[in-house]
Amino acid sequence: MSPSFDDSTISISRAATITTATAASKRRKLVDHHLPMIPGLPDHIAQLCLSRVHPSILYTVCRSWQQFIYSATFPPFHSLYTLSTTTPTDSSGQNSTLQLSSFDPISSHWSVVTPTPYLRNVCLRHSSFIARNLPIQSVSVAGNLVLLAGTSSDLLPAFSHPIIFNPLTKKWSSGPPLLSPRRWCIAGTSRAAVFVASGIGSHYTQTVARSVEKWIFRETDSFDSKRKDSNCVWKNMRSLRDGRLCREAIGAVGCKGKLYTINMKGSCGKEGLVYDVNCDSWSEMPAGMLDGWKGPAAAMDEETIYMVDESEGVLKKYDEAMKAWINVMENDMLKGAEHIAAGGGRVCIVRSGGVGILAVDVVSPLPQLWVLDSPAGQQVLALHILPRMCPKEFQSPVVV
Repeated sequence: MSPSFDDSTISISRAATITTATAASKRRKLVDHHLPMIPGLPDHIAQLCLSRVHPSILYTVCRSWQQFIYSATFPPFHSLYTLSTTTPTDSSGQNSTLQLSSFDPISSHWSVVTPTPYLRNVCLRHSSFIARNLPIQSVSVAGNLVLLAGTSSDLLPAFSHPIIFNPLTKKWSSGPPLLSPRRWCIAGTSRAAVFVASGIGSHYTQTVARSVEKWIFRETDSFDSKRKDSNCVWKNMRSLRDGRLCREAIGAVGCKGKLYTINMKGSCGKEGLVYDVNCDSWSEMPAGMLDGWKGPAAAMDEETIYMVDESEGVLKKYDEAMKAWINVMENDMLKGAEHIAAGGGRVCIVRSGGVGILAVDVVSPLPQLWVLDSPAGQQVLALHILPRMCPKEFQSPVVV
């Protein structure tokens, strides 16, 4: 059985007006053949009852209940999303493409998201960087995936503005232009704010290496949307003291109004900083947190930070009161962990080599672990937990 991610409660209003005689006739025919969701109850009452049942149970009963859990009236459960590239067969695969996939925990099925043309701008492997992939940086905010930084085939920033994917609408859109587009940077979110800091643009400059930008995320409908609201722009924040963290792509973990960032995994040469979102100020990371931070980390609902000690194979959480990392689960499969995401009471970890995913239930008294196959033939580069998409077979037909 696959893990479920089901703490999301998003309500979407439904409204439709039938104006033509042909459309009304089609609708009457559908109603004539309609079977009640629960015999003896009006559908709107039945839906209230079924909304309290776990979707994995509803999915096994009948097709009408399957369709209901993917409708706008059922609170959307969480799914797992991966950004990936084809598994490398040689060291110079310059034509590798970026793929966004979604794992539905109810149907236990991977599906590939229709890509935006902007994904073709991203170069993941280049002959100038034989030993490693070029980074692609993304964050999740307000149930959306946002691509922030990457490299083009010309070794320039791949994105002049954020690229956004909304799982509920299955639409791509764009954000406001970045003040300084970057090939890599520090990237993170705190509540509805997206931050980029330091990093490299088309070339190194001390200004970019020390700069910090903030954008308050808001929904947008299409790539052609033009934001007129003065708040929907990137704004410069207080600069870093120096540019020492500009050398690599770094994820900043948002928790309780602060962003926690560390320059590398492992134990050697680490530097950690904390950004206070409300005060717009930077400080050194507490010693106990920095010393124990030895792998990828993510925050659950911006309340608790989970981290995988990639050398020991231990999932840990940070106890702010004790100022120490507390063991949650130890398993050899956690060794070499590369990426992590947290949400819906689950912590998901990409295994060594970017192939294979572990899902850990951290809510139950005894943590449980599931092993998931990653998308076939793909090396996972990033992991996110976001609201589910609606499969094509359950999409409501458009009546014209």
